[in-house]
Amino acid sequence: MPENTPNPESPAPVEPEEIRVGVYTCHCGGNISHVVQCERVAKMVGKLANVAVSRTDPSFCSDAGQAIIEQDIKELGINRVVIGACAPSLHEQTFRGAVTRAGLNPYLYHHVGLREQDSWVHASDEEGATEKAMRLMAAGVAKARLLDPLDPIRLGAEKQALVIGGGVAGLRAALDIARQGIRVTLVEKSPFLGGRMAQLESIFPTDEKPRQLLHDLIQAVTAQVGITIFTQAEVTGVSGYVGNFSIQVTQHARGVSPEMAEALTAACTQETPDPFNYSLTRRKVIYQPYPGCYPAAPAVDWQHYDGQPIQVNGKSIVLQDDALVHELIAGAIVLATGFDPYEPRQGEYGYGELSQVITLPQLIRHMALVKNGETLTWNGHPVRSAAIIHCVGSRELDGVHEPQADGQVNNYCSRVCCTASLHTALEMRQRFPRLNIYELYQDIRAYGRGHEEIYRHTQNAAVRFVRYHGDDGPKVIAAPKGDPYPVLVQVKDYLTYGEEIEIPVDLVVLAVGMMPRQVDDLVNMLKISRGADRFLLEAHPKLRPVEMAVRGIILAGTAQGPMNIQESLAAASAAAAKAASLLSLGKVELPPFVARVDPAKCNGNGACVTACLEEGAIALQTFVENGVEVQRAVVTPANCTGCGACVGACPNRAIDVQAWTLAQYDAMVDAIAMDWPELVEVEK
Repeated sequence: MPENTPNPESPAPVEPEEIRVGVYTCHCGGNISHVVQCERVAKMVGKLANVAVSRTDPSFCSDAGQAIIEQDIKELGINRVVIGACAPSLHEQTFRGAVTRAGLNPYLYHHVGLREQDSWVHASDEEGATEKAMRLMAAGVAKARLLDPLDPIRLGAEKQALVIGGGVAGLRAALDIARQGIRVTLVEKSPFLGGRMAQLESIFPTDEKPRQLLHDLIQAVTAQVGITIFTQAEVTGVSGYVGNFSIQVTQHARGVSPEMAEALTAACTQETPDPFNYSLTRRKVIYQPYPGCYPAAPAVDWQHYDGQPIQVNGKSIVLQDDALVHELIAGAIVLATGFDPYEPRQGEYGYGELSQVITLPQLIRHMALVKNGETLTWNGHPVRSAAIIHCVGSRELDGVHEPQADGQVNNYCSRVCCTASLHTALEMRQRFPRLNIYELYQDIRAYGRGHEEIYRHTQNAAVRFVRYHGDDGPKVIAAPKGDPYPVLVQVKDYLTYGEEIEIPVDLVVLAVGMMPRQVDDLVNMLKISRGADRFLLEAHPKLRPVEMAVRGIILAGTAQGPMNIQESLAAASAAAAKAASLLSLGKVELPPFVARVDPAKCNGNGACVTACLEEGAIALQTFVENGVEVQRAVVTPANCTGCGACVGACPNRAIDVQAWTLAQYDAMVDAIAMDWPELVEVEK
């Protein structure tokens, strides 16, 4: 058959699809249109090649706005979509959903951030902002012409979740996940479950007993089929990706067998400060934190055990930590690592220098040790007057407060401190009615349901309120010799127009805020991020509120930020719902924005492998071509984050990131820089 003669058995050539671009310039509720002349932008961009329709709307992210886009796709044959609106991080998923509902591949859509990139930064230059918007939208159209339909990356998913943290959030998340038929492994670093909640005596606003609530929750968790619990354990290795994380858990021994536990505990003489009581008391290194704890068997505090033998019935017994290493596979990881109370600096409000200055958590534990009917004492002296100072370690100001170790101040509100202080003041008034109580505060933020009632009850209970400004806080000093009270609190009271007052007290209580727990080992292993407040950072506050940027890593409770118990439980249930939705089908889908290698251009020089920042994302493999062994770069999509480091390193332009190819970048740059006289012409 001659070379140019068509083969009658060959399929007919497919005609390339006509590109029809729909362009949508959003007013963004005035955020864009107050600066950018959106109608003018739409008119000019509508003249570009392949643009079939160009519209504006006050809010394309609204249901009505999305309906306009969907209708154009269906009725006008739009097969590429460009939307100029707010940041892609806010509504990219919203518009992908609209495009998908209309029957178009969701990756045939490009988002232009006109708000953050234009109107908000050029508010004083309306004409310049309008021209810039035209050029940005033109670049979006240029890219849209080169978009290809993509499919998400589909991976098998192990129907098992790992929950790190055995406090109230971790317990709730584990229970909710297991009830969806997904196996759960719960890992708790301490020997006992319960976390910070176990250290409380009552919880607001219901005044319920927290350890009883914990007992009920733990009982439900331990009775639930499919939950494995490792206490005194920590995650020491993580690899893999969403759906298939390989986890290494190292579990320390409890150190005492059930049959020897009572005898060893009785014979043990070594003591250490008790962290359960915030070092107000001491306990043995073989211990239980409180009666009714879980597990019920005592454990050894290996951090403080000195290795000396214990004499039991004439025998010398040396306790051994025979650690076990567990290997498991998990499809998702829930981080419920909790928080730590802020530890005031030496000398902050007299802390560490004046023995009468303590923290609110210490006061709560101290009051738990005082029997009903007894007088509240401190250092052996009765407490007649106490001052509670709010916002210690929270709402700090740059230039006023001393930074933390990382150079930052805790400028966030810890949310729970106000109500916790008021709740404790009420309890003090009820148990010790003759006690004078002062609340020194910046603002009372009793925001939760029932919290305002606690505030009103505290006011009616004759607790005295003094308001200070954050840049002019109270000063705590030792009283002069012979003064009937040991400590003086000096403060300007802005409830009385800045009058300087001096409050003599026996006890100063610092209402300390929440600090992010030091989990740097997990942060490094999982390659996750912290926010500006140093708590673990969610991927998106609205659209992905409990997920992290690393797929398959989910947040629960105060690992994410300050929360009260009710909020922690709600967040834990949300985390469980996300884990269940991710794993219930036994497979996961990931966005396709990963590197792709063109084997025809790759010569196997390995520059991409050297530049890659993600372990296992790209590697050289050996192939046979025309009888010759050659090396080519191969991408593992599940490990690739689409950062593009390999693209810049490749000398042959053999690698592209899907949906962000070099050709698309070239087209966008050409569009931005194009000579388009009409672009800057003022419309009459």
